[in-house]
Amino acid sequence: MDDSPLQKIAISGPTLASLIQRFSTSPSSIDGLLFGHVTQLTPLNLSDDSADSADSPTLLATVTGFLSSPSSFFDSSGIVNPSSLRRLLHHHNCSLLGWFSARRKTPLRPSMREFSVTASLSSLSQFSSSIKNATKPSNFDPCVFLLFASPSVDHNTHIHTHEYRAYQFRGTGNSFEAKSIQVINIGPAFRGHYGSFSPNSMFPALDCEVGGSPMKEDEERLSRMKQVAKDKKELDDYAEGFEIGKLSKLMGSEATSYTAGLEDLYEKMLVKIQNLTRDVENSSVKVLELESYNKKLKLKILRSAASE
Repeated sequence: MDDSPLQKIAISGPTLASLIQRFSTSPSSIDGLLFGHVTQLTPLNLSDDSADSADSPTLLATVTGFLSSPSSFFDSSGIVNPSSLRRLLHHHNCSLLGWFSARRKTPLRPSMREFSVTASLSSLSQFSSSIKNATKPSNFDPCVFLLFASPSVDHNTHIHTHEYRAYQFRGTGNSFEAKSIQVINIGPAFRGHYGSFSPNSMFPALDCEVGGSPMKEDEERLSRMKQVAKDKKELDDYAEGFEIGKLSKLMGSEATSYTAGLEDLYEKMLVKIQNLTRDVENSSVKVLELESYNKKLKLKILRSAASE
């Protein structure tokens, strides 16, 4: 685990533009993962003083890509789920630097949950990456956090303004440290970043299992049709005698001549309610019997395990 401070954070122009475009076109707040690499910079001012040589190395984190996760990799309290994170990183060979959060019309400062997510993510050393050009082998934990926000008040709706700020989470002080952002922009020296840029997009998981035979599919479809017909018949039995046309005669001035029909419908309704109540009672008894059986079976298994 390397808790060395970053001198600054760099991000390529196309990556920043793609991230802001993803945020601006999203109907709500988004979050995701940041990919890139960490490089140890060679100091320009060399000194014979041993005190200067004992200082921590100068590190530069470069963000080269991102992944807007369709499903969250942390829970409501901000604790990262390693299995969910590993599932998102399954198809990405880039090193994980940290994560980002983009929200609308909120202050540009980290929230308590974002603080908790970053602290939890930086503590997972299994997702750390090696530092390039390091004098000795060392790793860098995913502790970079980028925060995007749109202004709370926008007087001119024709201009879309997005603010962003970068942080590094330091485990030693258990706090955020604001870092400057260098945008690698257009120019001959940076043309290679644009040529090598490729956006990362997460496709939904597809069921790749081999399907059954056409005959089996026809049997399943026929079984579903039979079940639907059975359910419809049961509903029709419960609604027998209560058709809309017959009930409409029981309203208005003609209702007095249908008193016998009303009494007949009322008696049928009471019988159906009694039958339905009896069915519910029988179902409740079966449920209680099943729960009692499960408790006895669980107790038997526990006793068997204790005796072994």
